[in-house]
Amino acid sequence: MVGINEIKTVGLLGLLSGLFVLAGYYLVGDESGLYLGLGIAAVTSFGSWFYSDKAALSAYQAQLIAREQAPELYDMVTRLSDRAGIPMPKLFVVPTKSPNAFATGRDPQHATIAVTEGITELLNRQELEGVIAHELTHVKNRDTLTQAVVGTVAGAITYLGRLLTLGALYGPVTRDTRRAANPFVLLFLIVLAPLSAMLIQLAISRTREFSADQGSAAITGNPLALAHALEKLEAAGHEIPMHGNPAMSPLLIVNPLSAQGLQSLFRTHPATEERIQRLMELAQQQQPVDPAFA
Repeated sequence: MVGINEIKTVGLLGLLSGLFVLAGYYLVGDESGLYLGLGIAAVTSFGSWFYSDKAALSAYQAQLIAREQAPELYDMVTRLSDRAGIPMPKLFVVPTKSPNAFATGRDPQHATIAVTEGITELLNRQELEGVIAHELTHVKNRDTLTQAVVGTVAGAITYLGRLLTLGALYGPVTRDTRRAANPFVLLFLIVLAPLSAMLIQLAISRTREFSADQGSAAITGNPLALAHALEKLEAAGHEIPMHGNPAMSPLLIVNPLSAQGLQSLFRTHPATEERIQRLMELAQQQQPVDPAFA
């Protein structure tokens, strides 16, 4: 049975393909541009599906860690993976003091979880379990594929817009004549297409994060653990921002970028305060698990 995330992924790849085909026709100016754009779209779509995890890990310079390097973390992930009913993912560490985490991979059998040095130092055991369970839920729901494709699509479309900005000075060229650039097509490809990709990121990210928070609470049985973790991550993230490709920021458990003023309209994550409130409401429906969080 095809899931909603698979449908989203197909839609995103279709959008990417359509934009590349349109750009190819605009740059070349005849039907051969359609085939050029379609070929580039096919290569890019396959790459976003197959190599997306490597792109995300490279963007944040994540490094593979062995069990002997972090035995307690390995045992935690193994235990929580069993509860979630998925294979044990590979573990990576990101060498930064900025506290954050993300999951990536095209399916649960090829999944990876990465945590920063900062998050392991900031959170206590229960809070870190809540974060790991959140990321495992992304893996279980196959959100990781959608996340990675969204980041790849957004980055590709943004790069395409920059390329067309340079080509706009010359316009499309055919065998017979040089045609003037269509200002409406150019406006769409340079401005509206990247903006559309950003809005797709927002729409998918918000519902996905709420669902993963609920999954974390179900796996750990302690919604308040993740709520307290999110509170700490939000505060510390503003003090120590996490540098990397902005197109990959939807992968992270909290937005590493500041979202003040007008920027708040383009958040890649729902408001942390709302996520915490929902977790607290969920906790009220359960019996207290740990008096320290009561």
